[in-house]
Amino acid sequence: MIDLLGASGDRIALSFGGRTVRSDELARAVARAELPAGRGPVGCRADADPVAAVTTVLACLDRGRPVLVGGTRANADRIAEDLPEGTALALTTSGSTAADGSPRVIARTVQSWLASAEPLAELAGLGPDDRIAVTGPLSVSMHLYAALHALWIGATVTDDPGTATAVHATPTRLARIVSADAAPPRTAIVAGAALPPRLSEQATARGIRLVEYYGAAELSFVLAARHEPSVDAGLTPFPGVEVDLRPVDSGHELWARSPYLALDVVGGRMRRDADGFATVGDLVERAPGGGIRVLGRGDSAIITAGATVIAEDVEAHLAALPGVRDAAVVGEPHELLGERIVAVVELEPGTRLEAVADAARAALSPVELPRRWFAADLPRTASGKPARGRLREQIVAGRLGTGHPRPFTDGRSA
Repeated sequence: MIDLLGASGDRIALSFGGRTVRSDELARAVARAELPAGRGPVGCRADADPVAAVTTVLACLDRGRPVLVGGTRANADRIAEDLPEGTALALTTSGSTAADGSPRVIARTVQSWLASAEPLAELAGLGPDDRIAVTGPLSVSMHLYAALHALWIGATVTDDPGTATAVHATPTRLARIVSADAAPPRTAIVAGAALPPRLSEQATARGIRLVEYYGAAELSFVLAARHEPSVDAGLTPFPGVEVDLRPVDSGHELWARSPYLALDVVGGRMRRDADGFATVGDLVERAPGGGIRVLGRGDSAIITAGATVIAEDVEAHLAALPGVRDAAVVGEPHELLGERIVAVVELEPGTRLEAVADAARAALSPVELPRRWFAADLPRTASGKPARGRLREQIVAGRLGTGHPRPFTDGRSA
């Protein structure tokens, strides 16, 4: 078997929903798991029970069968001929589909994930005595990696942050852990979006050691750092990664070369050059401390009044305002501006939308300041990120109401 069961037989490997599975029990379940006939990829549904999902993934890796994580058996059959040679893991991405209706998937070898296991364990200080919580569905690559990584180091994987010594989480999920009354885990490994300074300070004040990393399903780990809330040092290349900051019209685009890159994207394309560097189009800049600050995907750039505004940059400022749980920013078509910046915020009880809009004037430049505001629960992708596409559709269709400030009768906003 691929060495992903590092714990001794009597150690707890999995603890989900109150159900515990020892390492020896998991090994036996993997050995007797029944896979579809043939040598093609095996589907592992997004709604699969976590223990069953881990068992299926390990069984496929053990027997040399590609596994489509987050897809059905029909999906697996549909992409079988398109998977690159050597594919072990086919990872679905948030909500994207190919033209024929099959999911867009990232094809990678298992070695491309396991190569980063030891560097991450060292960076985060994790070992076999840890109890490591995953805080999202295993069909999402960052959570599946967290589970497999915990098994690799011989730790316990759980879905209960309240009993964990370490947790993998998005900033949104970390905020809930920080605000809970229960004792927090001693370590939080944060990814999926930039870590707001205020949240970093709150987590540190509660005694949580923060490790932040930037990556993507196609690239795996790219940048990382142990977080110091008082120093804007940025992130540095993850061990084994070479980075290149390449100028584009809207700033600098981050390219990476490492042993962790995926083989290809099925149902899409992987942007890779002849020298082995690849990118997903994220824009970056140098932080004051000399590291790299990730601004966000280039396709989230909003062109307004001739200026380029990065949605994630505005979102980080809004999320730092008092009374704001989370924020998403989109551009909507505008006759004079090209695009108009619109903000949708999740508010703490008792917080007024008008007060947040007023406070934003001190935090943002005039070009970054949203022209329309809505208070609503944010729709999210499977990985927990705000689903900007769905928000934009809701705004254009008027399903979020009139917002703030209220529009004039001719459709223009104040």
